[in-house]
Amino acid sequence: MSAAQPFDHVEPRDHTLDACFLGPYGENDTLLEKLLVEFLRDHVYWRRNFHPEDPPAIGTGAAHHPDYLAFESRMRRELHQLSAALKKSVPFHSPRYIGHMASDLLLPGLAAQMLTLPYNPNNVSEDAAPVTVDLEVQAGLQLARMLGYPHDPAQEACAFGHLTSGGTLANYQALRLALALKAFPVALRAAGAPELALPADDWSAFNLSTADGIALLETWQHWLAAQTPAQRAHWLHRVENERIEQLGLVGFFAAHPSLRVPLVLAPVTAHYSWSKGLKLLGLGRDQLELLPTDGMRLNPAALADTLERCARERQPVLMCVAVLGGTEYGTIDPIDAVLAARQASRGRGLDFAVHVDAAWGGYLATLFRNEDGSLRTREEVAADYVQFPTPAVHAAFAALGETDSVTVDPHKLGYLPYGSGAFICRDHRAMTLLAERADYVFHAATPAGYLARYRSLGQFIPEGSKSGAAAAAVYVTHRVLPLDHAHFGALPRATVRAAETFHARAQRFALELADDVHALVPFAPDSNLVCLALNPCGNTSVAAANAFVRELHDTLRCDPHQPLQTKEFFGSVTSLRPDMLGPVQTSRIFAALGLDTASLGPDEDRLLILRHTLMNPYLIDHENGISYIDRYFDFLGRRMRMLRGGATSQT
Repeated sequence: MSAAQPFDHVEPRDHTLDACFLGPYGENDTLLEKLLVEFLRDHVYWRRNFHPEDPPAIGTGAAHHPDYLAFESRMRRELHQLSAALKKSVPFHSPRYIGHMASDLLLPGLAAQMLTLPYNPNNVSEDAAPVTVDLEVQAGLQLARMLGYPHDPAQEACAFGHLTSGGTLANYQALRLALALKAFPVALRAAGAPELALPADDWSAFNLSTADGIALLETWQHWLAAQTPAQRAHWLHRVENERIEQLGLVGFFAAHPSLRVPLVLAPVTAHYSWSKGLKLLGLGRDQLELLPTDGMRLNPAALADTLERCARERQPVLMCVAVLGGTEYGTIDPIDAVLAARQASRGRGLDFAVHVDAAWGGYLATLFRNEDGSLRTREEVAADYVQFPTPAVHAAFAALGETDSVTVDPHKLGYLPYGSGAFICRDHRAMTLLAERADYVFHAATPAGYLARYRSLGQFIPEGSKSGAAAAAVYVTHRVLPLDHAHFGALPRATVRAAETFHARAQRFALELADDVHALVPFAPDSNLVCLALNPCGNTSVAAANAFVRELHDTLRCDPHQPLQTKEFFGSVTSLRPDMLGPVQTSRIFAALGLDTASLGPDEDRLLILRHTLMNPYLIDHENGISYIDRYFDFLGRRMRMLRGGATSQT
């Protein structure tokens, strides 16, 4: 990207965005207040008209009773104290906040969640949430459409999605589903299910493709339905007793000694939740094999070599994880190349699921979708930007629809309240393998029809009780801002453009301060997350460079012991590790910064860098002629000169 300012013209303001948020200055307070008062009154009306013949349980004089007044006083005191304490919170709403993956909340979602909370629906089943369970299933279909998955419930192979507490739990669900689907054909063989065309041996059964595994599951279910009740019960019991969910990992692999515990392959940039997930499922951390990257993007050649080795050694692979927007660097893995590697691996008899961890970058898919759900060409998308998307990034998003499952976090780039991650699988029929029974919650028979089936949501998901208000927030937001480039896409469009501006400004910044500080964007941004590596000129020590960045970060992080107003900007840090970078990238970055790789050691085994998450759509405020990006770099320059001046005077 050129160091010149990427956008030399002022576009007309998108006033739709003006209505989306409460606003950095609370500009839309009247709008939110009107909504909340309107729907609080509506909720009270609903309560009063449930059975209007019932007398009020709380007498009209209760509000004057001393005990009532004392309780009100205590409640007000505690709420005032809480409100005062919360003023120390991080100001995610402000364009001066460019730290972690948080920003202001979209008003449709915020209002929908607050509107729903007094009803307190529990999305474990329709009995506890007759309205919001449907909304959650519909939200899953909305996300499926955004990703390019089949999303019509009338389709036999329709996708399915549900909300989770966050991306971590969604990743657990991906592992859980992949393991169930991989092991089920082996269980069928062990049970000796008759009249079914079963794979010849356990290795072949363990390496069926996702589509073939689902087809076998469907064949089994249809055969079972044709049996007498007694035979059906007999074969269900027999197969269930051979399943990995019944035997556990130890019992299952002891019963099939020719099989080894499968690996999960992921890039070294993968989120730590994958390590947690393998430990939680009992697969073990040793089964997570981290693959090298090229520029913090999964290296396809390394994946191909690993798969060839696994096939040669008869080492099964459960899943390959690709990252769509890493949480540290925002880089996007070549999903198309991962799918191609799987196709090649099938020729060697080795198959596995492909999961995309798009907790961060998932909503960027709106930029690639037309209003009818079709894929936009790279040229159509690129018309709004300087370099985004590169051909590799476009190819990655275009390939999403061919993967098996995806993690997306509405509470990140969906601008929704925390507690709304999401898991989406391409073919809902596999979810049968995760079904649980609890007589006091679920009905005995599985209902016919897609939507009716998932009204007993708790049967299929890791969680039990879960908020229906979060589902309402996600569903309503997607209805107000459909997940395509013309609607929701206006948000990521503004922030990707801001990232390109930030990148260009960082390059000018490096030239302006070249006599004092080496500054480098280590990786061109694939999304709206940009990192900045810094080292004072003349310094070759990693320890000294890290100390410099730590001092800078002290001025950028939240300090609850100081008023927020003392902070001009808020940012975050991450690190570059040679074991993640590889020798070529390590050499390139350290040379550009004037650092000696020999100064790395046990105490300083990584380089600290500043990390900027550019989510706020008002970073470039054309209406008021303000660029918070320019202001940030001016601030950074002043701080670095102060630090350099202090260091010079001390020496």
